Amino acid sequence: MKAVEFSRFGGPDVLEIVDLPDPHPGPGQVRIAVRAAGVNVSDWKKRQGLMDEELPQTLGYEAAGIVDELGPDVTDVALGDRVFGFSAESGAQAELAVLACYAPIPPSLGFADAAALPAALETAARALDQLGVGSGSTLLVSGASGSIGSAAVQLAVARGARVIGTGSPATHDFLRSLGAEPVAYGAGMAERVRALAPDGVDLALDVAGSGILPELIELAGGAAHVVTLADFAGAEQHGVRFSRGDAGRALYVIDQIGELIESGRFVLPVGRTFPLAEVAEAHRAGETGQVRGKLVLLVD
Repeated sequence: MKAVEFSRFGGPDVLEIVDLPDPHPGPGQVRIAVRAAGVNVSDWKKRQGLMDEELPQTLGYEAAGIVDELGPDVTDVALGDRVFGFSAESGAQAELAVLACYAPIPPSLGFADAAALPAALETAARALDQLGVGSGSTLLVSGASGSIGSAAVQLAVARGARVIGTGSPATHDFLRSLGAEPVAYGAGMAERVRALAPDGVDLALDVAGSGILPELIELAGGAAHVVTLADFAGAEQHGVRFSRGDAGRALYVIDQIGELIESGRFVLPVGRTFPLAEVAEAHRAGETGQVRGKLVLLVD
């Protein structure tokens, strides 16, 4: 099969399309003929040598496609079914991928839309669980307009929470469409939040990692009410929980999201798609931060 791989660390130019042996599913796993695969920040961090030291490495944790091989004991899907989910190992940016966690693609979604879901969904749901977001909570999401932030907004609204979301003025209509009350980030953000919530908020989620943990702690009434997904150093400095997947993943959300999507209560926009062969260009687009919405590779 064709797959994305790099054998040295560096810029996007180190990425290659190579021939690798076809993978096969183990117990409880399925193999898909990949039609689309998500691109995430972790991909270019791995490529730069900031995560794993081994070489060579493949890339991709999330994909959508058509089931073409079943592992032992798999009875919940059939050959030919459309599914999306997480790969068993990093390697979903390929013609074939083994999924260890999967669910049927919601009927209204295409492959690219489905491939954009897993990582943002799981990350957002995990952070909301760690915060204890539920009905009656007032949640502040810093960096609400990106893929993870917008997922967190919608999942929190579905739980019955009131959500205030920060973003640039250009994103405010989008945030309102998700159910959030928008405020501009930058100087004076805390005062703008207090104009909406004079007594502060119950909980705060930092998705942007823009150095505003002190303000979030003040607004939420203490570090115990704040979780960050993006500011590891700040979390250590201020006693805030840094959300990591190795502390337990919220994989259940993959099975549950279909109902929200089909009822019109959840959407995750795809910002731009690229053919698999143009993976380096996808990395360049992602690292510039100029594309709003998820980046997705398409596999023919």
